[in-house]
Amino acid sequence: MARRTPKDTGSDNTAATGQTSRGYRIGAHEIGARPLAAGLYLVATPIGNLGDITLRALETLAGADIIACEDTRVSRVLLDRFGIATRPYAYHEHNAERVGPKLMAALEAGKSVALISDAGTPLVSDPGYRISQTAIEAGLPVIPIPGASAPMAALVASGLPSDTFLFAGFLPSKDKARRDRLASFAATEATLMFFESPNRLAASLKSAADMLGAERPAAVCRELTKAYEEIRRGTLGELAARYENENVRGEIVLVIGPGFTPAPSEDDVDALLARLASDLPAGKAATEAARLTGLNRKELYARLLAMKAAPPKGEA
Repeated sequence: MARRTPKDTGSDNTAATGQTSRGYRIGAHEIGARPLAAGLYLVATPIGNLGDITLRALETLAGADIIACEDTRVSRVLLDRFGIATRPYAYHEHNAERVGPKLMAALEAGKSVALISDAGTPLVSDPGYRISQTAIEAGLPVIPIPGASAPMAALVASGLPSDTFLFAGFLPSKDKARRDRLASFAATEATLMFFESPNRLAASLKSAADMLGAERPAAVCRELTKAYEEIRRGTLGELAARYENENVRGEIVLVIGPGFTPAPSEDDVDALLARLASDLPAGKAATEAARLTGLNRKELYARLLAMKAAPPKGEA
């Protein structure tokens, strides 16, 4: 199917054939795209390798009335690669207050808006959540078009537990704030994921080793899906030493294995129950102890009753 230029709206032909002037190209093949229903489409784009774009993403970008992106120069490379002629408009943290209302006006007028980031899934560490939240509050459709995601790619490549995980964006740049942030995750029983810049990687690894434990397993995932992709695995201590004097480049995801809170000893449990029972009825004390320790409430309740029934220490 030949693809018309953007100047040809194809309105008459649409009524006759059900086809539009918009489309995309894969290799030598031109593929038409139907117009989209009104709504905000959150379109995931490749994180490095342009071959990771999905067919649904191409259909959405080609069929959208408006494409909003972080950097038009970056997005133009992707759009040109697949023959999508729609002009992208910049929407980022520095112009969100000015451009956001214009995008909302277009949505309310029945237009389709495709939102993309420079790479990966929109709303992950970028300002797209603002327009998404506003559209949801206005009762407008918000449609995810899933695809590439750097945190998810790093998680599955790290070899670390993936049943429970927490993505926490970028760590603070200042040392004390970074250490405080890491300390807040010390007892989190989940694999942790952070974005990091090359010039702060060594400092962040050292802070993580100090605050989370040098023996904690981790992985540094750099330039994922690109020509110089690199995944280094080891303990935080090993990785901190390895990168201490190494200059690195590219985009980085730091993945850190989960922490585990040791089970409390019997003496600790007894002390906790005694303290709680001094202020609460036995049932509520057992419930609170179960919440704090993760132990079975019924067993804790029976234990507390046995403690109350037992003679004080020192008595026959």
